[in-house]
Amino acid sequence: MENNNVSIPKTSTALAALFRADIATMVSNRRSVIITLVVPIMILISWKDIAQKLGGAYALSTAIGIGLMSIGLMGYSLAIARDRDKGIFQRLRVAPLPSWAIMVSRIAIQLAMISILNLAIFIVGYQVDKVTLTGSGYVAAFFVSFLGGAVYLSMGQLIVGLVKNPETVNATVRLVYFLFIMIGMFGELGLLGNYVKEGIHWTPYGSVKLMIAASMNPATWNKDATTALLLSLGYIVVFAGIGINKFRWSPK
Repeated sequence: MENNNVSIPKTSTALAALFRADIATMVSNRRSVIITLVVPIMILISWKDIAQKLGGAYALSTAIGIGLMSIGLMGYSLAIARDRDKGIFQRLRVAPLPSWAIMVSRIAIQLAMISILNLAIFIVGYQVDKVTLTGSGYVAAFFVSFLGGAVYLSMGQLIVGLVKNPETVNATVRLVYFLFIMIGMFGELGLLGNYVKEGIHWTPYGSVKLMIAASMNPATWNKDATTALLLSLGYIVVFAGIGINKFRWSPK
């Protein structure tokens, strides 16, 4: 009698294998990873004088914020749109693992990237800009940046949930990235008027930057930082909720 029993691997085993595969993909696409890290580092280096005038927390939080934006928008959403268009998700869904494990693996990769980004910014900030934080400041900023990263990851999920065509996703994330950097950076410096300067603080860009900057010196945490944190949580819930609900595994 033929034995038709099929051994189904544990979810943890399948998830570990999927995570290793995603790491291999990231390594093979190391150019995009390098670019993601180079842009905020170059901004930090070029802002050496600004760091001395406006404070180290301002320069570091700006660099980390831009890096988080690159990871969540340029990295995560473009990778999801590409894999969906190639049918990779459809093939993975017939594998013996739950659908949530596919996304958990992808998000874990992004969290690893956020950790690398933080370490790179802290090291460059210390070596080049001579910016030093207290031990509690480094730890608090490190963990708060994950919340900031979640804001941009959820925004990336929103985009790939609403937009099916990978080329349109590409154009959309690049436009959002450009607008956030240009309006966020120039608006925050008051170059676009006082109304824009005040309003920027409560956008995803401003809220993430504000709470990261405040976390670098926990003693300065105030009401505005708490408001920024609550707004960030709200952005995550709304963006992720809509993005997950609207997301389709197939481009059709």
